[in-house]
Amino acid sequence: MAYEPKNNSGSLFRNDKREKDSHPNAQGTAIIEGIEYWVSAWTKDGAKGKFQSLSFKRKDAAVAKTTGHQERNSYGNRDDADPNDLPF
Repeated sequence: MAYEPKNNSGSLFRNDKREKDSHPNAQGTAIIEGIEYWVSAWTKDGAKGKFQSLSFKRKDAAVAKTTGHQERNSYGNRDDADPNDLPF
């Protein structure tokens, strides 16, 4: 049986292609509230020891850039929405 990711969880794997300090130590995916994300992690040294710094990027954001579709803003509207469609 294949692995099925569950909502609000994810997996990270060591980045064997890491060449620079700016490249993540680990990469993977996560599903948060039903939305898929790419996850990157960097191992850093802090005052209390080593820790993981994480970055999340929506998978559909990469598709939007290549297909020309615009992302929706924080109000759920596209940036190119027609102002004449406003309900007031």
